Amino acid sequence: MTAPSDKRDITFPSLPSIDQGQLDEAWAEAARQSAEYAPGERRALKERIKQLLKEQDAVLVAHYYTSDDLQQLAEETGGHVADSLEMARFGNEHPASTLVVAGVCFMGETAKILNPEKRVLMPDKRATCSLDLECPAEPFARFCDAHPDYTSVVYANTSAAVKARADWVVTSGIALPIIKHLATQQEKVLWAPDRHLGSYVQGRTGVDMLIWPGSCVVHEQFKADGIKKLHEKYPQAQVLVHPESPADVIALADVVDSTTGLIKASLNPEVQQFIVATEPGIFYKMKQASPRKTFLEAPSGGLGGSCESCLRCPWMAMNGLRNLARVLETGDQEITINEDVRRKALLPIQRMLDFAKQQRITMKDKGNA
Repeated sequence: MTAPSDKRDITFPSLPSIDQGQLDEAWAEAARQSAEYAPGERRALKERIKQLLKEQDAVLVAHYYTSDDLQQLAEETGGHVADSLEMARFGNEHPASTLVVAGVCFMGETAKILNPEKRVLMPDKRATCSLDLECPAEPFARFCDAHPDYTSVVYANTSAAVKARADWVVTSGIALPIIKHLATQQEKVLWAPDRHLGSYVQGRTGVDMLIWPGSCVVHEQFKADGIKKLHEKYPQAQVLVHPESPADVIALADVVDSTTGLIKASLNPEVQQFIVATEPGIFYKMKQASPRKTFLEAPSGGLGGSCESCLRCPWMAMNGLRNLARVLETGDQEITINEDVRRKALLPIQRMLDFAKQQRITMKDKGNA
């Protein structure tokens, strides 16, 4: 892969690709988690999970992209539904000694970075992220070493080891203010790992950036032509787009924002229909806040270029009631991070939080993927 926004002769490391086998494996586990329940099984699982959460002094935090069941359960048990950073921040403020993170692995790691004294569990630690997979720590470190005059800025959708090598961590909601700040300091930026978000930020700021060539396996699939056709059917609809999407999709947006920002945009009382270009798990919170509004999934070409609405994150779908109950019973999916790595990874996260505080930016409104 090459960085589309950079015409210089820059050699990026050879990156692992996301093959169909990896996706098939994730979907197979997702299918097991979402398999049809026996009569009374769903209710019994929820009651068992509630009991185990109480017994283990645990709180459930679920990402916006997880299933309705998990988001609802988090709310019913005094937990939280949020973006990845806010999930970790909520855990830091909550008195529970155990955090159960329903999401993907980097989210569990971020929770552990900010909450080292707490036990952090996940329903399935194998649930990963294409952005994380496409930005391995060692190649990233070597690339940083090869460009020492660039300030390294990494998206929150990265491993603890990558964060530990970075100068800054950013969420999609605060990326623009931070890059604009670095521009005032005459800094050049090495951006990783999402090329679409990086190109969007570069286009808005004009900053000299080297952009790592990663992408989200979900947002990469959105197709501008399909969105245009859908908009013709629903001309009154606003188009809400996550900035991990391709540039031609972003160009069609009425609102470009993080998951938290898109949910906020859906509250607009003057708009009753929305075409939403992000993972459709977000519809749970949108419909909860605006039950009479219409929310339409932005169409895609799919991996084979043929499906019209097939956008789910396979790794998010690996989270389910069944493996949530199991991990609370066994504790075998605990997140652990080398303490030296954790301390180093905390520094760029704290730098972001300090910047937000100085600029009076509320991070709850500046969420991530």
